[in-house]
This record gives sequence, C-alpha cells and structure tokens, in this order.
Amino acid sequence: MKQGVVITVFVLMFAVVCTPLAAQDSGVNYQTYMVETFDSPESSEIAWNGIGSKFITEGYPILKYFDGMPNALRVMQSDSDKEYKFLGMQFKFNRQGDNWVDVYPTKGSGDDAAPYEIPLKGIVQRFDLWVWGAGYAYDLEILVRDCNGRIHTLPVATLNYHGWRNLAVTVPTNIQQRSRYLSQLKYMSFVAFRIRTQPTENVDDFYVFFDEFKALTNTRMASYDGFELENAKFDDADSNKEGGK
Repeated sequence: MKQGVVITVFVLMFAVVCTPLAAQDSGVNYQTYMVETFDSPESSEIAWNGIGSKFITEGYPILKYFDGMPNALRVMQSDSDKEYKFLGMQFKFNRQGDNWVDVYPTKGSGDDAAPYEIPLKGIVQRFDLWVWGAGYAYDLEILVRDCNGRIHTLPVATLNYHGWRNLAVTVPTNIQQRSRYLSQLKYMSFVAFRIRTQPTENVDDFYVFFDEFKALTNTRMASYDGFELENAKFDDADSNKEGGK
C-alpha cells in the first residue's frame, strides 16, 4: 500500500515539473492586435471604399464615418477625451438575387487611390469585429489572400439581428498564411468585407456599421542561425551588411 502511495506521489511530482517545460516549447505566442479602429480617418493612410455587384442602385454604396462606438466598448475606454468613430455603409439593389457589396481598403488620394490589401501579422487564428445589424438576412464574409495569392472567403455571420454585436470567425488551418521559402517571405493579407444578400430578402434599403476590426495571431518568430538574412537586399549598395541593413 505504502509503495503504491509513493509511486503515485512520484508521478504527480514528475507531471508538475514537466508540464511547464512542455508549455514553454509550445511554439506559440498569441497576441490580439487592432487591424483597423476606424477612429482616425483624417490621419490614416488607409481609406475605405465600396463597390457593388451588377444590380446595385446607381449612387450606392455610400460610406460615411459616424461619431461614437458600441456601448459595450465605451465602458472599457480609459481615455474619455478621445474622439471615437465607426464606419457606416448604405446600399440598395434594383432587384433581389445573389447580390453583394464589398467594403475594401485603399491607399492614395484622388486619381491615385487604389485598392490596398492590409498585410496581416504572424499566423492569424481568428478575426473579430463589431457589426451593427438591421434585421436583414444578409451574410457577412471576410476575404483574405493567402501567401500564394489565392483569395479565400471566411463566412462570419448572418446580419439578421438588431444593433451591435461582436462577431468572430476562425481562420481554417488549410489556408497557407506563411511562405515556406525564406527568399520569398510572404504572409496572408486582408482583402475586403463582403455582404451578400440572400436571394429572397428585401434589397430596397440597407445600412450597416463596422467598428474595431481585430485579429488574434501567433507572432512567435522562428529562431535559427542566420534569421536576420531573410530580408537581404542584393540590389542595395549596403547589401553586404546583414539583412541588407
């Protein structure tokens, strides 16, 4: 009996000692970061634009910034003097069917403005954002481009609810987010939000609001002898320095 107790205690002590060691070697460093706050449109390098499918009503979509934020976020803000904003969009279609609208980032101004895909940090596990729904059976999707250039659609939620909700979607593991070639190191990028109407839903007038678009990502950096050479520049006068610096 005593021998059994001693063995049990030994096993428990071994588990306690080894568990932290295993956790340290997990190879992950999860962090949540803000992809877009929508708070500072005047100073941001990124602007947002919209485009609709074939039967979009002329003059739509309309995008506009509004002051404020969801009440669930307001109670957590420590800076009461900061001006918070969120992005709104209104659109209509001329007929029911498989219609869609994309909300996408751009860079540049005037005639130089062009679609811009936001580079994402690390290996993203999940996206979440606040979205205001108006009760319509419209589906929200997130479009991302993998490191090989293929676009993937992530279904987020149906917007047939009322008011603000925090929505989330997990990124499937079969989407390749990081190139295995160090000389062509690329990561996944955000392309657009897409709202798709269900075929029998009304399309006469709809508006939606977005706030605080975030990503949960594994930012652990690979460590190996020579990792600083990933960004070596052979066309630079100082390319003989490590990492092209």
